[in-house]
Amino acid sequence: MESRNARCLKSFIAEVAGAEAAVRSFGEEDYHLAAVALLIRVANVDGQTDLAERRRLKRIIEEWFGLDAKAASELIMMGEQSDREAVDFYHFTSVLKRALDGCQKIVEMLWDIAYADGVVDEFEENTIWRIAELLGVSTRDRVLLRQRVAEKMPRDTPFEGPWAALATKGKA
Repeated sequence: MESRNARCLKSFIAEVAGAEAAVRSFGEEDYHLAAVALLIRVANVDGQTDLAERRRLKRIIEEWFGLDAKAASELIMMGEQSDREAVDFYHFTSVLKRALDGCQKIVEMLWDIAYADGVVDEFEENTIWRIAELLGVSTRDRVLLRQRVAEKMPRDTPFEGPWAALATKGKA
């Protein structure tokens, strides 16, 4: 019987090689689905998901997971369903911790979604903090990842939110 680690490694190698690009099914224990469900939660946590957040969500999924538009759309639909059914973040974060060696990239993606509309509100901040804690990402790394994403923001996009003064401090 093949171990879970061996299956994950084979799946990862096939994914990188492009062997799975044509047809893909995302199961409940798939780290892609877990990550997307968390991304959707962050996008929805402020009560409104605007067009910029939806576009960025799709782009992140296509870029980070190497999926085509159809597979990304399928994954988003499944992620929305999983998010609606979820009681908490634990199931998603435990799947991610089992599948990945480090979860910093997941936290970086969460910040990317939070910044997509130019406004990081306290609900998004708190949600990312809670998810990062469950993923074992340190406070220091969480803050550094936030800064990395903030630096990628276009300069003409105003940053709003409870910590706007900190985000713009020292920038001229």
